[in-house]
Amino acid sequence: MTYEEARKFIDEANQYGIVPGLSAITELLRRLGNPQEKLKIIHIAGTNGKGSTSSFLAKILTMAGYSVGIYNSPAVFSYREIIQIGSKRMDGFEYITEQGVSDAITIIKPICRAMVEEGFAHPTTFEIETAMAFLYLSWRSVDFAIIEAGMGGKLDATNVIKYPICSIITSVSMDHMQYLGDSLEQIAREKAGIIKEQVPLITCKQEPVVLQVLEETCREKKSLLTCTNSMQIVNARFLPDKTEFTLKLGSDKSIEYQIQVLGEHQIENALLARAAAKVINDLGYTIDEKAIWNGLNQAKWKGRFEVIDSKPCVIMDGAHNIDAAKRLRNSIKVYFTNRRIIYIIGVLADKDYQGILNITAPLAEVIITLTPNNKRALPSSKLAEAASVYCKKVIDAGTVDQAVASAYQIADKEDIIIVFGSLSYMGDLLHTLENRKRGNI
Repeated sequence: MTYEEARKFIDEANQYGIVPGLSAITELLRRLGNPQEKLKIIHIAGTNGKGSTSSFLAKILTMAGYSVGIYNSPAVFSYREIIQIGSKRMDGFEYITEQGVSDAITIIKPICRAMVEEGFAHPTTFEIETAMAFLYLSWRSVDFAIIEAGMGGKLDATNVIKYPICSIITSVSMDHMQYLGDSLEQIAREKAGIIKEQVPLITCKQEPVVLQVLEETCREKKSLLTCTNSMQIVNARFLPDKTEFTLKLGSDKSIEYQIQVLGEHQIENALLARAAAKVINDLGYTIDEKAIWNGLNQAKWKGRFEVIDSKPCVIMDGAHNIDAAKRLRNSIKVYFTNRRIIYIIGVLADKDYQGILNITAPLAEVIITLTPNNKRALPSSKLAEAASVYCKKVIDAGTVDQAVASAYQIADKEDIIIVFGSLSYMGDLLHTLENRKRGNI
């Protein structure tokens, strides 16, 4: 099977939609020999911050000398980035190879067909990709596998994991309400579904109702709960190329850190990854303070408050829900005081785009809307109409190419262009910028 044939099979499985539950993935993995049981897994769920926290922790582990696999979604710049592998010997993290995809799907495809013939549901795209990740990472014999839940927890396909070495829950907020529930407590209970019997849980500052759910679940499961304390952070300095902060560990001890992943909220994600590394160290896997410092310092996370061009400065960010919008707004205020802000926004129709605009739009002088190339996309005209309530100058660009052209035509060298709303069009936007730099458009 070629890579193109494998991708076609994966894409065709989109017809089965999103089906919360573990029956299909459990059967698929059973027939594959349960490759997930051969891995030391760190399971991570949450609404925002999963990718950043995973990147920080993965880099810490590689700096400690371990090989690390990552499974995350959605893909932004390359399909193959959903599965990555890194080690101390490698400069960065490499994506799954095309051969790796085709080899895994060559095995998975006939199993899916046999399952249907025997009365089982056909695995969804996410279930197939999850099985592919477990299979590929087991083939590569990584020391640790950081596995990100999709949108939920309890009924997420990744929750087929029975024995993770630890679990992490990042910031929990309102998102995917049609699947997870329409209250913060309900969503928290879905996320808490990844907590396993006597398996440590690490979490960050949460809303009181969320923390209460996590504490109750940990008591029921006899799981040790570690919660980071953002009050330990002092002297934070937000610079254009890095963030510096001090972590106070007591009256006479502190450590100064610097991270390259920008955004005011990234300090909390770094703190969460550090706490997870400390727990993993206590489990018997040596991770010293030098590895933690270097890991936090060298970690990168593409597409999250990332500078992708200068003069004018262009920032790409994956803010696509209310909590992420608040974080983006705070970061803009911290980094770009007294600068003219131009937005490029494209969103999916099932997101609370009215709420996102309410939070972010007042900071912009110009808003340019586009329609992402996604079947769930909100038409740019409808987004433009909603944005006009908050901003006097709104441009309905329609396409990514036209949105970029409009932004560069309007912007001066000292202006800031912020691109956000949905990860689904970020790859297209980066491609457009590259063509622009080459003079192709």
